[in-house]
Amino acid sequence: MYKSITDKDLLYKIALTLLPDVGDVIAKNLVTYCGSAEAVFKEKKKALIKIPGIANKTAENILAELRNVEILKRSEQEIQFIEENKIEAIFFTDGNYPSRLKFSNDSPALLYYKGNADLNTAKVVSVVGTRTPSSYGIHATEQFIDELSNSGILIVSGLAYGIDVLAHKTALDKGLDTIGVVAHGLDRIYPAVHSTIARKMEKQGGVLTDFISDTNPDRENFPKRNRIVAGICDALVVVETKLKGGSLITAEIANSYNKDVFAFPGRTGDEFSAGCNAFIKRNKAVLIENAADLLYVMNWQDENLKPNENRNKQIQLLPDLSAKEKKIVSLFSVNSGVHIDEVCYKTGLTMSDVASTLLQLEFSNVVKSLPGKMYSLL
Repeated sequence: MYKSITDKDLLYKIALTLLPDVGDVIAKNLVTYCGSAEAVFKEKKKALIKIPGIANKTAENILAELRNVEILKRSEQEIQFIEENKIEAIFFTDGNYPSRLKFSNDSPALLYYKGNADLNTAKVVSVVGTRTPSSYGIHATEQFIDELSNSGILIVSGLAYGIDVLAHKTALDKGLDTIGVVAHGLDRIYPAVHSTIARKMEKQGGVLTDFISDTNPDRENFPKRNRIVAGICDALVVVETKLKGGSLITAEIANSYNKDVFAFPGRTGDEFSAGCNAFIKRNKAVLIENAADLLYVMNWQDENLKPNENRNKQIQLLPDLSAKEKKIVSLFSVNSGVHIDEVCYKTGLTMSDVASTLLQLEFSNVVKSLPGKMYSLL
């Protein structure tokens, strides 16, 4: 039935995400230890129970489901759907998988994407906020993105009412690529009123999800959507939000991912600014009033770039550096500044390993920390 190995490979990748009791973390562990999605379907129980996170009962459930031909039939249907609609299925082992998202422990094993923007573009900013913004929130969002119009920054949001869709619309108007992360399959757009703008985004950005087609925008899907909005960016900006809501959940997730979080302040007693003010007060977000503030903190200003000749600075590795330290320091021989996410991506180390090793290198006066979670040699 399948004309190429690629089709067969995708069949098993999709099927893996459909297995009950197998979430993204377990799915990625299974592929890591078995070698491929197809290999998971051919593995023995004895080998499965040796994989971290796979208990005896879980292994039995997996093996039972692997014999369920309905899962492969559903995968076959999805392949037909994505081919007919020119949707790209991106597995976590693929080179075009969002590198910033990859190092989040709970990142999706498989993404569905329809668009033309590079998910690994140099600078990505997520913008979130209330679904019922005030005139202040509307003005702040429009002005903020207008000030980024010549930056080449990719704008990400959740295609919801309010600040989300306003961020998308403004980005489109200002010539910036923008991606909407949705909490359902790509056979629909929710809310339906945003279908027209979603079609425009497919030509100037894209629409992204980790949900298979025929998946409804159920309440429990939105926190999963939020983790992608938080994980795919360099910086997350909260414009307006109450003390409770999806925007603060997304901001909390971004903090847990070691992302830079920013918030626009509001008046004391204003319920739509209460969440932003609280985040700033608790040092969970940096106060910003405009795009220039974000560009400065993120070290994205042109005047902060080093001359090209400094980018080729060579370093002599010290004999007392550990293997991890040498691996990280070697990146700076051709770069004047490297973001912590890039260090993870290029070294293959976990975020915790990279963070602790960079801290030790700072103590040893080998590297220095720059704004925006950037690092360079001293």
